[in-house]
Formats: sequence, C-alpha cells, structure tokens
Amino acid sequence: MFSIGRNLKQIIMKSAIITGANRGIGLETTLFFARGGYHVFATMRKPDKANELKQKILDENLSISLLEMDVNSDESVKKAFEIIHEQNVQLDVLINNAGIERHGAIEELDLSVFKDVMETNYFGAIRCIKAVIAHMRENKSGCIINVASVAGHISSSPLAPYSASKFALEALSEALAQEVKPFNIRVGIIEPGIINTDMAQDIQHAQPNTNYPQAFRFGGMFKASLENPTSPSLVAKIILDFVESETWELRHPVGPDAIPFLDWRASMTDEQWVDWNAADDDTWYDAVQESFGLDARDKVV
Repeated sequence: MFSIGRNLKQIIMKSAIITGANRGIGLETTLFFARGGYHVFATMRKPDKANELKQKILDENLSISLLEMDVNSDESVKKAFEIIHEQNVQLDVLINNAGIERHGAIEELDLSVFKDVMETNYFGAIRCIKAVIAHMRENKSGCIINVASVAGHISSSPLAPYSASKFALEALSEALAQEVKPFNIRVGIIEPGIINTDMAQDIQHAQPNTNYPQAFRFGGMFKASLENPTSPSLVAKIILDFVESETWELRHPVGPDAIPFLDWRASMTDEQWVDWNAADDDTWYDAVQESFGLDARDKVV
C-alpha cells in the first residue's frame, strides 16, 4: 500500500474505500471524500500509474492511501481488505465504482466480451461487498454505494454487454438493501447519464464494417451530448451527499439527461421502445433531435 497525506493513525476520521479510483468518477469521488474529512482507501489495479491523484494528495495534503486491487481477482480483493483490516480501521463506506464498457452488436461481439464486462461490473462489486458486509453488520453501521448507470434501466443497442452488467448490479443492490437495512446499513444506487469520462468518449467510436446501424447512431448521440459535457465531479458530489444525508432512498439518477432519459423510456411500451430503436436512421435521428435537442447525425469519429 502506498500511503501519502496525513497519518491515519494520528487522526480519528471516517473511512471509505473506493474502487477504480485512478480516473473519471472514481478519481473525483476520492477527492471529494478526502476533502470532506474522510480517509480514503483509493484502490486500482496499477497505483504506480495514478500520477494525477498522487499529485493532488501532495498538493492538498489529503488523507488518501493508494491500494493495489483488481476487483476481478478473489485473491487481490482478499489481500487488499486484509491490509486495511490489519490497521484496525473501521470501514464506514464502500463505493463500488470500478467498471468497464464494451459495445457492439451482439452477433459481432465475442462471448469473452460479455464475460469480461460482467466479471468487473457485477462480480467485482460482489467481491467487495462480501469483504465488508460482515464487519458492517457487526458494527450495525455502514454505507454501500454501487455506481450503476441509466443503462441499468434502459437497454439500448449497442450497449448490450454494459447494460446487462448494470441491470444485474441494480438487481443485486435492490436485494442487498432488503437484507442489510435491519442492521442499519444503507445501500445506494448511483445512476449517471452521459458523463464526460473516458468510457463515454469511447462510445463515440463504432465498430467498423458492422451490419447494425445502432452503433453509429448511439455514438453520434454521445458525441453530441459531450459537446456540452457533464463533469464526473457532479457524480462525486451526489455520492458524498448521499452518504452524508443519511437518506434511505435507493436510486439516485445523476446528470441533466438522466431523468429525461429514464422518463422517456418509461413513457413507451416495450414494443414501442423496440420499434423506435429498430427504425430507419432518419426516424431515429429526428426523435433524438426533437426529444433532447441533440443533432446526432454524422457525429461519429
């Protein structure tokens, strides 16, 4: 473990562990919590690559420990949590943020792609939950936040692998909330819309030579939305607000497009949703322009 900033043993403070903390939403959430008075265990696969975070810690004297952890590995997760528990630290907050995104037509993606996404986005969260939950239950206190997505409610081509993993994470979270509420453990599902992250930027790029137009259309919508980007710091603020508020509200959409997207889907029957996404290009682009003011045509790079 690489630890810089204030000495944890010299200060009594709440603590949080955040997965995927080296960039995007994870990085911003780490900084928000540390600035908010938490000691943060910022986990990632390669702490030696987290140069931006290390510089922030030094510049602001933040209480953050960088910890190597690969959520895909039982052994790596076990080792990381053992290091924390050896310090006799009570973990107050777990934020399951680590995630990957792969997109493309189902026919054209290898089965390994679906397995990889599920391994990180779903099973990775379960590994971390199982590592903290007994301690939280014994302490009758704790907070578990799972970063899902609007795509955890809305399934659209070409995001089948990602949406499937986030649907699964939402279902897990809903069941978990029922189990742990009697032990005073709160569960929150964070549902970002289109946020300016590396992941969102990558969705702009469609598979070449695909037989399915949805990849180009969806990529164009993301590119149009990112022309007026929403910072990942907004998501970080909502996560910290949830923890500090002591609310039991389960789901928290984040971003200016999150609720409009969810409401739009809710306004359609399943059949209407399928028909709209299966429509010809002009019909699809016109609906996006009319509903969200986004010109998604010819935007894919």
